[in-house]
Amino acid sequence: MARQLDEQIAGRFPVGQRLRVLDVGMGQGTQALRLARAGHQVTGIERDPTMISVAREALTAEPEGIRARMRIVEGDGQDTGVHFLPGSFDVVLCHGVLMYVEEPDPLLAGLARMLAPGGLLSLLVRNGDALALRPGLSGDWATTLTSFDTTAYRNRLGLDVRADRLADLTATLAGIGAPLHTWYGVRVFTDTAADDAETPADAETLLAAEERAGRTDPYRAVAALLHLCGVRG
Repeated sequence: MARQLDEQIAGRFPVGQRLRVLDVGMGQGTQALRLARAGHQVTGIERDPTMISVAREALTAEPEGIRARMRIVEGDGQDTGVHFLPGSFDVVLCHGVLMYVEEPDPLLAGLARMLAPGGLLSLLVRNGDALALRPGLSGDWATTLTSFDTTAYRNRLGLDVRADRLADLTATLAGIGAPLHTWYGVRVFTDTAADDAETPADAETLLAAEERAGRTDPYRAVAALLHLCGVRG
């Protein structure tokens, strides 16, 4: 996903431009820190105190220049209008958040308002068109059968959450003024790998295969996650 995001940034903004980035639901700050290291001015918003603590600890280990480029705000992604003015950011990330939001449309509309004209909205969501694949590959046939006609599922944390369908999000993005520019699949081949699995010796080859599949039909359509990139008109 990081490679896909970098590709979109490189194709949309001049080389060397310091972008204003908002990472909504930044978690432990992995992407926020990566982009701050790349020279961008990054604001991360997160409501979970544990994740905020982890992100702040990671930030303190960075050089002063990187620390100065990253700001952490404690808050909810649905309250971006409280913290920031419309059009304040060139790039807005919302990765792994929508599955926890029962009604995502108001959140997405708020994120689109944060974008400057021509700005990039990057979403990472659970693929509602491929929910049967993980249980099917794992031999859980009862769950497989019930997964075809729903967007609800239980994640690896044991939480009941929801997925999004590509067609629905495409319509939503068009309606909020940030129409879909391109989309990718994420975790096409590796979704059933154990969370605690060791990094394989051929990790670079694995990533190359995943990256190729994530941009190639029909593989990307059955990925566990979808990475959608919308552009503010």
